[in-house]
Amino acid sequence: MKPSMLSQIEGKLIVSCQALDNEPLHSPFIMSRMALAAAQGGASALRANSLIDVKTIMELVDLPVIAIIKRDYPGSDVYITPTLKEVDELMAVNPAMIAMDATGHRRPGELDLRALVEAVRKRYPELLLMADIATVDEARYAAEIGFDCVGTTLHGYTKETKGQILANNDCQFLRDVLAAVNVPVIAEGNVETPEMAAHCLELGAHAVVVGGAITRPQQITRRFVNAMVTPQ
Repeated sequence: MKPSMLSQIEGKLIVSCQALDNEPLHSPFIMSRMALAAAQGGASALRANSLIDVKTIMELVDLPVIAIIKRDYPGSDVYITPTLKEVDELMAVNPAMIAMDATGHRRPGELDLRALVEAVRKRYPELLLMADIATVDEARYAAEIGFDCVGTTLHGYTKETKGQILANNDCQFLRDVLAAVNVPVIAEGNVETPEMAAHCLELGAHAVVVGGAITRPQQITRRFVNAMVTPQ
């Protein structure tokens, strides 16, 4: 499955099934049922956070999973699968792909990003790696050091890109990343409508990840509530 995953997801939807500790749906059981619903709706792959969620989802749903572990380290802003330790943990269930934070922030541990990718390649040569980036320069560097694909996941979530969203200027950031790299680009981050997802594909994205707009009912409810507020 691993070598063919990129072709399997091409032109299709990936659904991110995640709930953090402070969210009402935080539960591997609930996330696995959310993943099953996404699969029944036609998703081509899933993205999930934590070993227990990834394991539970993989036991229930026969779709490839982009696995991550979100973990904070003192003195570092990098939190998505930040070190080899998290990769080793996830490989206990052998996911099809692992996504890693590829932003320019100071990394935890002793390995810089290039050395970390090299270490992962040496230990798990068949594993597909996705770089979660926030800037065009980060996308270029990620492609240079051997990531199999890059995702716009962290655009708007780093200090340098705070306040920016993927939809700005008709998805100009996505256009810039597509022009800058020769690896598949996965559109992710604040893809809020089916129309936007389709537009990302039209622009050349290899696939699209949608999370909150499908799997976070508190966010979906808030969008409805905000749209229904009567102007004073």
